[in-house]
Amino acid sequence: MKKATLIAMLSVLNGEGVANIDTIREEIEAELNRGADKRAAKAAEYDAVRETILGGLSDTPVTIAELYESIKDELPEGFSRNKVQYAIVNLYKDEVEKISGSPNTYKRA
Repeated sequence: MKKATLIAMLSVLNGEGVANIDTIREEIEAELNRGADKRAAKAAEYDAVRETILGGLSDTPVTIAELYESIKDELPEGFSRNKVQYAIVNLYKDEVEKISGSPNTYKRA
């Protein structure tokens, strides 16, 4: 966002009139939506592999490394073990049971 836009926003907050309010609005909307396409693409990537990752889990606890090894051929090119871990720990955590240990293991909830 441009410094001029921030100064204009401050003027509005201070009750002063601003001539270019439409430009300021557009810049604020652009800033708020910055990266939205990238976030949407990333969400679609994780949605596409959801069943593959969760399908690799059963009632038998496995480590992330073991899970990744069992499903890596079904995952898209570039979908790493770290991405599988992120999905299990953050995105699909309601469908996965974590068994704490060293290392942690996971199974279907």
